[in-house]
Amino acid sequence: MSRSDPHVLILGAGHAGGTAAALLRQYGFEGPITLVGEEPIAPYHRPPLSKAWLRNGPGAVSLPLKPAEFYAGHGIDFRPGVRAEKLARRAKTVTLSTGEILTYNFLIIATGARPVKLPVAGSNLAGVLELRTVADAERLRAVIRYGQRLAVIGGGYIGLEVAASARALGAEVVVIEREARLLARVAGPELSTFFLDYHRKRGVSFELGATVTGFEGRDGHVTGVKLDDGRTIACDAALVGIGATPNDEIAREAGLDTAGGVIVDLEARTADPAIFAIGDVARRPMPIYDRMFRMESVPNAIEQAKQAAGAIVGRAPPPGEAPWQWSDQYDLKLQIAGYAFDVDRVLLRGDPDTARFAVFHLKGDRLQSVEAVNSPQEFVIGRQLIASRKAVDVEKLADPATTMKELTA
Repeated sequence: MSRSDPHVLILGAGHAGGTAAALLRQYGFEGPITLVGEEPIAPYHRPPLSKAWLRNGPGAVSLPLKPAEFYAGHGIDFRPGVRAEKLARRAKTVTLSTGEILTYNFLIIATGARPVKLPVAGSNLAGVLELRTVADAERLRAVIRYGQRLAVIGGGYIGLEVAASARALGAEVVVIEREARLLARVAGPELSTFFLDYHRKRGVSFELGATVTGFEGRDGHVTGVKLDDGRTIACDAALVGIGATPNDEIAREAGLDTAGGVIVDLEARTADPAIFAIGDVARRPMPIYDRMFRMESVPNAIEQAKQAAGAIVGRAPPPGEAPWQWSDQYDLKLQIAGYAFDVDRVLLRGDPDTARFAVFHLKGDRLQSVEAVNSPQEFVIGRQLIASRKAVDVEKLADPATTMKELTA
């Protein structure tokens, strides 16, 4: 490493930023790397926070992406507890919350996303919680106990995962969802119905088509959730999980193109050739769907970290992937590949009553998405078919007697 080596500055020490730093070294980059993160700890896995970690505590799963000594041992200057406040593209500098100004040759914006706040009266009461960080998870776990009443506002994956974990810990749970069905923005009706029934059988109650208008409290602590029909749902704590918004302010204020996320190309590069954006903050192209969109998933964070690190070192870009994600609830493993864009046909393979089935979403004879519950082969082969854009024999796909492997022949 010499003074002439380019400096890579990474803003954000989540899964995307931490992976990019490690990959740069893995790909042979020898210049200085600075990794700036707002949280006081090194990059870690977030998905367990609503699942195994929440149910069983810190000893249940190892959260760090890398051992603590990895960063110093690989010449990565890790700055925890520091926020990037201003980007000056012409000067190629970033001003930190400490007042320090860092220069860069390449900048990777990996600032992630933050939970959407519920703009209603009482949202600042103690016991009104969100879940994004380890600190959030610690606060949530502290209030989930046997017999305690938890209101979960938002029937998406995070809300349902927390509901399942809370029931495992003996809490009483009600899920309040504004839409008429669960998972309305991210899954098809078949999956919504299945998860509604599965959770109800395990003691979760639901208020669907219900809008939260405020929180009630006593002595500064939440005691209930007020609904638009005049009712109040009593609770000892409330989790708000209604989505996330990208932390793209530093990019937007510096004049980079944003549209619900920082706009990038297939190298994760912005219109400024020295600046990349990856992970939850990036709005990226997805050629298999002929559109741009922003994804919030670990696989996407890793794929874009590969794109940016590879572009910086001059490495060939990684092969394009079909996007995927997962959710663990009770004894269910839901694996999802692709997105149900422009779908004109939906096929069910397997029997939901056995909790082992898959829902396939097609556009003509092309598979757009698969939602697989405890069905790993349907997920794996489905993901391959989505990425390849290969025509699918729809009759065979609908026939459980035909193995998934036969569909790739």
